[in-house]
Amino acid sequence: MVIITDARCTEFAQEGHPERPARIANTVELLKSQTSLELNWTEPVEVSTVMLLRAHTKAHVEQVKTAHLPFDNDTPAHPGIYYHALRGAGGAVGAMREALAGKSVFSLLRPPGHHAMKNQAMGFCYFNSVAIAVLEAKASGTERIGVLDFDVHHGNGTENILLNVPDVIFASVHQLPCYPGTGGAHVGNNCFNHPQRAFTQREPYRGALSEALARVLSNDPQLIAVSAGFDAYARDKIAQQTLEVEDFHWLGGELRKTGVPFFSVLEGGYSDDLPQLILAYLEGVAGK
Repeated sequence: MVIITDARCTEFAQEGHPERPARIANTVELLKSQTSLELNWTEPVEVSTVMLLRAHTKAHVEQVKTAHLPFDNDTPAHPGIYYHALRGAGGAVGAMREALAGKSVFSLLRPPGHHAMKNQAMGFCYFNSVAIAVLEAKASGTERIGVLDFDVHHGNGTENILLNVPDVIFASVHQLPCYPGTGGAHVGNNCFNHPQRAFTQREPYRGALSEALARVLSNDPQLIAVSAGFDAYARDKIAQQTLEVEDFHWLGGELRKTGVPFFSVLEGGYSDDLPQLILAYLEGVAGK
């Protein structure tokens, strides 16, 4: 299994902000010490301006590059955030290529991306890594692609960018009401939303995840992109859900059973248990 990461993604932080360097540093530490998985480590690939501009407006790219004021209360203009976000997108593009080459792969980088819209940074996100990777795959000849977003927050940015893109299906399972307040209904002809109330029990939540995965598979995809957010975990303070470690292991296994090449990109997940959740998911992906 391939893990894509870069130590530079731990070099920015804002005191008290839940999207913090320890998310990556502690996960890397655990993954390097575990013995159940054989891991190969690599770095993100370079992302071209052409790739960025398939997903984002030129004005947005320039704004991220030159930002010195916060985009909103949740999304600071960290020094060098353009380059950190660019590497996040490079992790997703690299993961997409590894998946198409037949490998299991996880992009372990920050900042996350799935709230970033065509022309707006928001919700800790600056560039939409998954959307950039999906559109690069399309441009490189992969015709049918599915996107599964299991972050507890709706992937509004991914929906915004991929809405009605031919032969791409997007499905999101998320809490509602919850940030960003969207995702209450299906949108366009390819975006399917499966909102869950706070404190939904584990079995119904698994049912929603299975339904969303079935949506993704309905177009016989050649590739699946996974926005892997671990904040539906019972002890994550950002939302109010009930999933346990075993549920993320189960989901990794369900994706493996599809037989479709897929790649996973870290989105949310803010509890101290994030490393264990990611390891469990990867063990499911590997059939361990």
